[in-house]
Amino acid sequence: MTFGLTATAQRTFTNPIKPSGPDPWVFQKDGWYYYMNTTGRNLTLWRTRNVADLATAESKVIYTPPAGQPYSKELWAPEIHSFNGKWYIYFAADSLNNLSHRMWVIENSSTDPMQGEWIMKGKIGDKDDHWAIDMSVIEYQGKLYAAWSGWEGPRNGRQDIYLAKLKNPWTIDGDRVKISQPDLPWEMHGDVPQEWQKNGEVPKIYVNEGPEFLQHNNKLFIVYSANACWLDYCLGLLTYTGKGDLLNPKNWIKSQQPVFVQSPENNVWAPGHGGFFRSADGKQDWMIYHANPSATDGCGNKRAPHIQPFTWNADGSPNFGKPIAKKPTPVPSE
Repeated sequence: MTFGLTATAQRTFTNPIKPSGPDPWVFQKDGWYYYMNTTGRNLTLWRTRNVADLATAESKVIYTPPAGQPYSKELWAPEIHSFNGKWYIYFAADSLNNLSHRMWVIENSSTDPMQGEWIMKGKIGDKDDHWAIDMSVIEYQGKLYAAWSGWEGPRNGRQDIYLAKLKNPWTIDGDRVKISQPDLPWEMHGDVPQEWQKNGEVPKIYVNEGPEFLQHNNKLFIVYSANACWLDYCLGLLTYTGKGDLLNPKNWIKSQQPVFVQSPENNVWAPGHGGFFRSADGKQDWMIYHANPSATDGCGNKRAPHIQPFTWNADGSPNFGKPIAKKPTPVPSE
């Protein structure tokens, strides 16, 4: 007697899902997952039906900035979003070096972001034109908001998280407000390498950056990265109280401990700067983040995208667990 297979074998993936990809970002729309990461020189867009298949996904360079522009160099942490039937990409860039980083927005009216023309809408920032990186945008209760990492004034060795309302996808409406700064012991591991100090860096840099909105039921969170990419990068959590103005810092509560840290036993180091998505069938919540394969890999292209499912605590907050081991893991459910 012979027996046929009664079920399809479970597909698996192994982290990282792509050999390199700092600052990974995933956006879902119409059955597609659109993915971006820092390339430094252009904006490249990937598209796939399952994020686990990212290594073989269709990709296209959709925007290369003209030389000599204030946004022509060091393009960091791009994010693609969709508002009012149009596509927008937010990215940090400069004309010289990190000290001149600002946020920029491009727009595409095509239904397919891999096609059509991307138009520069301009710089998006606060009225005093402060240094800014890592912007993410959300539509919440009918209004647009942006969160990003910036300096309070002239560079002082500290990056904070700011929030502002938008009047449209490329224009800030009103003042920015600071909702978090590195002020807990685990956020302040800021030693700068000696060779950097020789180039004029301050001896310590305390970091809150990479803010990403996360909604679950009636709760709103901002998950951010703390410490620095050359150190023990980790994730912190801000929780909106659900009452009052989003732009009132008193309405945000910071978790007193990190919510996601490196896992030396699983060879996952300095995890941070990512995002969140759901499985194609809508039944699973997943996170994406970059991490290094060893403790000394720093802020270069060894940072690669990892994905893993996460759950929710009884109080409605996210439970990310710890970075999973680099072994076969079931792909997001389809």
